Amino acid sequence: MLTLIIYDITEDDVRNKVAEFLKSKGLKRIQKSAFIGDLSSSQRADIEAGLRRLVKGAKANVQIYPLTPASYNMRTVIGVEFDYDEEGYVL
Repeated sequence: MLTLIIYDITEDDVRNKVAEFLKSKGLKRIQKSAFIGDLSSSQRADIEAGLRRLVKGAKANVQIYPLTPASYNMRTVIGVEFDYDEEGYVL
């Protein structure tokens, strides 16, 4: 299922580890603190467990949203969509 993961994390090192973790799991960065990907339920559970470990004790808020293709296609994008490189910089 298409899955959107968004987060606010105050600590730079934890935030960077979360981004690297999500990229390593094959998710695509769509904003600085937002990733999306097509995940099975077991992949989603694995990512959730990994995120819980990474943010434990940190000032962090991570939200995971399963999306249907229909709900994703109904999204509204205002402005331009950015592409990000491996380090999270806008291309």
